[in-house]
Amino acid sequence: MKLIHTLLFLTTCFVFGQKQTDLSYYLPQNTTYNQAIPTPQSVIGHEVGEWHITHDKLVEYMKALAASSDRITIENRGNTYEGRPLILLTITSPKNHQNIDVIRQQHIAATEDNASVNTSTMPIVVNQGFSIHGNEPSGSNAALLLAYYLAAAESDAVKDLLDNTIILFDPSFNPDGLQRFAYWANSNKSKNLNPDPNDREYNEVWPRGRTNHYWFDMNRDWLPVQLPESRARLETFHKWLPNILTDHHEMGTNSSFFFQPGIPSRTHPLTPQLNQDLTKKIGNYHAKAFDKIGSFYYTEESFDDFYYGKGSTFPDINGSIGILFEQASSRGHIQESTNGILTFPFTIRNQFTAALSTLDAGYHMREEILKYQHDFFKNARNEGNKEKGKNIIFGDAKDAAKTYELAEILRRHQIEMYELKNDATIDGKQFKKGYSYVVPKNQKNTRLINAMFEKRTSFQDSLFYDISAWTLPLAFNLDYVEGIPSSHLGDRVVDLKMKVGQVDSKSDYAYIMEWHEYYSPKALNQILKNDLRAQVAMKKFRANGKEYDYGTILIPIQNQSKNADELYQFLNEVAKDAHVQIDAVATGLTEGINMGSNEFKPLTLPKIALIVGNGVASSDAGEIWHLLDQRYDMILTKLDTENLGRADLSRYNTIILPSANLSKSDTETLSTWVENGGTLIGFKNTLRWMNTNKLMKLDIKKSERVAKNITFEERSDYNGAQVIGGAIFEAKLDRSHPINFGYKNDKLPLFRNSTLFVKADKQSYNNPIQYTKNPLMSGYISKSNLDSLALTVPYQMQRMKRGKVVAFTDNTNFRAFWFGTNKLMMNAIFFRDEL
Repeated sequence: MKLIHTLLFLTTCFVFGQKQTDLSYYLPQNTTYNQAIPTPQSVIGHEVGEWHITHDKLVEYMKALAASSDRITIENRGNTYEGRPLILLTITSPKNHQNIDVIRQQHIAATEDNASVNTSTMPIVVNQGFSIHGNEPSGSNAALLLAYYLAAAESDAVKDLLDNTIILFDPSFNPDGLQRFAYWANSNKSKNLNPDPNDREYNEVWPRGRTNHYWFDMNRDWLPVQLPESRARLETFHKWLPNILTDHHEMGTNSSFFFQPGIPSRTHPLTPQLNQDLTKKIGNYHAKAFDKIGSFYYTEESFDDFYYGKGSTFPDINGSIGILFEQASSRGHIQESTNGILTFPFTIRNQFTAALSTLDAGYHMREEILKYQHDFFKNARNEGNKEKGKNIIFGDAKDAAKTYELAEILRRHQIEMYELKNDATIDGKQFKKGYSYVVPKNQKNTRLINAMFEKRTSFQDSLFYDISAWTLPLAFNLDYVEGIPSSHLGDRVVDLKMKVGQVDSKSDYAYIMEWHEYYSPKALNQILKNDLRAQVAMKKFRANGKEYDYGTILIPIQNQSKNADELYQFLNEVAKDAHVQIDAVATGLTEGINMGSNEFKPLTLPKIALIVGNGVASSDAGEIWHLLDQRYDMILTKLDTENLGRADLSRYNTIILPSANLSKSDTETLSTWVENGGTLIGFKNTLRWMNTNKLMKLDIKKSERVAKNITFEERSDYNGAQVIGGAIFEAKLDRSHPINFGYKNDKLPLFRNSTLFVKADKQSYNNPIQYTKNPLMSGYISKSNLDSLALTVPYQMQRMKRGKVVAFTDNTNFRAFWFGTNKLMMNAIFFRDEL
């Protein structure tokens, strides 16, 4: 990475006192500006770059522009978890606004017709988005300038640009994170700006402003779309299918400015080469613009275009051109760097320059890029036509909800699906009507389908900026088969709905609920929260002519806080809310274990604390918080590490510790709590902490890698190739163990992005989950790591006096879309006494 930076601003101010940076520093001076259009300062109360823009002021200004300019319309597409609006501006010429619906329809029609399209009069569509990482704020602050410039500039060049361009303008991809960071930077700003990187201004408190409300990195959610912000921008994307999508970021303070292409060998093979060629050609416009203002930059030396869940890569599999911008970050208002003093206004001007050069490229390359998009979908349809009569089926005969959740992702990506016509057994897998969907390959988005369903284990490069595998049916632990005939297609899915839960009839004896459905934990939590007795079956049994699996939940009628009628009504509400089937039973004389058997173990309400704060991986913690709070409606207490020693831990029977390393005093506090009967559940690096501090005794494999014939120049790539950035591996299950209750298959795909390899216990029954001998299913792993992983275990449980310590080597809740392993943690929570 080049560390060259020039034209640094504000180096001669009085002791770095804040100098007013007016619009002339940023804006082109080759045009006049409409005085009727409000400047940013006139609305937000300060010059751009003087303070960090808060989201509320950003929205206020965008509304003011829309109210005063006939070039701009504004819409609210929804709200964040914190209730902030997800606004979108459409910026174009007044005459285009008058015809905007027709323009959009013609633009989409050009992607759906194989015939040649006349692009000479068609505008190009550019989607510009800023600061998806909230503490990378120069993008959203530059959005103030760009929106003003496009609204107020009166030159013929700008008018011509707007006649030929539809700009979908998202000034803040991450409103909650931007607000959090702006508060931090502004509240720690001094009158006399201090560039010392040790100053509090440049060192955010946990969890920092990068993420959204639940601490998710939203620049990984474009493909799985599990968050409201992602769903809003995805709807915009598919509504318009923009030709270019830009994603403005920041990087380390000692860097310069990066624009794509990234490293060529790290581009996903499904991305057409022409996409990268056009990206490089657009890059020439960026280079010209940066040369003009004297800013240094680099390209093709870092970052990649592999994982399609990122904002700069997702467009590439959808006929668009995604472009990543990375600006060296001041992280506050002014900071020392190896290149001199880096100011916030300087970072904003670079982002503004890149945004303008993007529009310049789109204007001059308009017909070429429009033709590329048309040909992309034409070629995709031709590829799909070769797959005519070949379809993908996916589903889980025991879990309609999890199947629905994957289908919902496909629906949001406008992928055509069909119901399964009849129950079928295909390749030894059972698919049930109502619990399965069929996806034809012969459709417009066939390349996107390939990106979602493919399994890939060979790669041109061994280095990845992000994960190397995300095969969605494996992430959801769904059965799936490719290449099935169209005779299995039922009705086309038009109105996708989740299966309705119910209680089949009223009972005066007991009710039973299988544990397979994804939202079963939500139902059980509601039952226990209402002081109702429930038990879990440790063995299989038959009742009502049906076999019930390990983990079936029994709710007796006798000795409950509700009478039989009240219980029936309550369970009906629970079943509907959690989309589960609850069956009535009239007798305890069942086949196998009977209802009064000691093999039905009593359950108690989980009282959960999640440790957060310094030393804890915020993203891992956020995924757990989101899962329990949003999906399972469970109350949990977030315990900060700063207060752990003072907290009354006796209030909790379960404490979850995401990947973390705690202090000696916190270790002693948790050890005492476990010894007194608590269950501690730890993930990833927590296991090393557990092992070192004798909370567990794990046999962790040691790496003895020795570099041979590796030069000094090659050392970084060599070490990087030993990283497991994120791949999928197969494990075998002992389904009789409570940690695996609710799984119908004896194999489970697991996500892994660590090199923590734990040897199996000598007692086989202590290894209910174990990697197979050849575990790689999809993704990259070095041969030495693959050899080390084989037959190790991703789960261990050990007793500690009256309590238990549960350990998972990897994240079972990865990025909110790894539905297939969520139940492992839920089993550890609900069945903690039986592990």
